Amino acid sequence: MAYSVQSLAATLCTAFVCACASPSSAQPAAVPELKPGRLIGYLPISERINSRAILPAPPVGAAATATDEAVSRAALRLRWTPRWTLAASDANVNFPEAAGVYSCAVGAPISAKDTPYLYQILRRAASDAGYAGDSAKDFYRRNRPFVINKQAPCTPEEMNSPGTDRSYPSGHSSTGTVWALILAELAPDRTVQVLRRGQAYAESRVVCNMHWQSDTVQGRFVGTYSYTRLQASPEFQADMRAARKELDDVRARKLPPTRDCAAESDALKIELPLAEGA
Repeated sequence: MAYSVQSLAATLCTAFVCACASPSSAQPAAVPELKPGRLIGYLPISERINSRAILPAPPVGAAATATDEAVSRAALRLRWTPRWTLAASDANVNFPEAAGVYSCAVGAPISAKDTPYLYQILRRAASDAGYAGDSAKDFYRRNRPFVINKQAPCTPEEMNSPGTDRSYPSGHSSTGTVWALILAELAPDRTVQVLRRGQAYAESRVVCNMHWQSDTVQGRFVGTYSYTRLQASPEFQADMRAARKELDDVRARKLPPTRDCAAESDALKIELPLAEGA
């Protein structure tokens, strides 16, 4: 009888601890990787956006590319400024570093520890949106700005990597846009801050000398289309419900962002110079 009472007490104690645990203590189910560090997305490959089918061809010829080239020349004037440094940071889409891109915009930490569901959502959505541009990239094979202007990008190691002729559309811009839309849905009171950071994230690719402006514009469309496609995924919707609870929790506890928000704000005050001749 004593053993039964002790067992009951232990069971009740466990139940009480579980009931009082923070929502962020729950962990999403593990999912496999597409390749090292990159998780599978929510969308089967057959359901991803066909970017070649939905995007116009990139600009070709001196007249059509004049605006892109003028914006690129203007952006090069930001080399070695804090905005250039931020662009180099934005170029890193690997986790855990990339999880903090929108931390200041949301006003809360985004990490595997504090917001595990949100952290995994961002990783998976990066595959859905980031790879959605591949059909257009492979078909058009547009050279990147640094190939044309011979100026090193903010991530010079990429100059010798495959894909120097795969500039259109910008996969970073697609990824940053789907992240921004996800976070705007989860924290609607921070929509303006999040969407403005998403725009700046795409502009970072121009500042970095890795993409033309038209690459980033069409990349943002791919990200938007991918976000709308995700709405039909029951798995995505279930994860979003869990992510909303954990984000609400960390915000209620006033946990600080994981980045230097003052430095980020100062960098973002440096706008792209006017594109002379555009």
